[in-house]
Amino acid sequence: MRKTSTTINPALSRVISETGHTDLIVVTDAGLPIPPGAERIDLAYRPGSPAFLDVLDTVLAELVVEGATVSAEVAEQSPHVLAALRERLPGIEIDLVPHVEFKKQTHGARAFVRSGEFTPYANVILHAGVAY
Repeated sequence: MRKTSTTINPALSRVISETGHTDLIVVTDAGLPIPPGAERIDLAYRPGSPAFLDVLDTVLAELVVEGATVSAEVAEQSPHVLAALRERLPGIEIDLVPHVEFKKQTHGARAFVRSGEFTPYANVILHAGVAY
């Protein structure tokens, strides 16, 4: 058993460990389409659980992030999600792109971590950085 109290999900721990500089990890709500063949770590177990921000906080506890991308629609549809992202990623540029473009960009992702979130546009592409 791991000594730390962060990521205990084996698949999530592995993906974070294998992620390199500029790799993309997508933390998603329950409805974002995941491209066929993409690695999916599905943590959802009922509507709303686990929450998007809980999953994001777990990933951010271990992953170095140098940038993020979200759907521009989040600003109008779920402004509290955008505010929470800005709070969790201080000093990191968050690019807002149309949702259609956001979905296209996810096709280059290393992995998708799916939450049970039912809040519109509660998705983020995390751009991995380096610790040095």
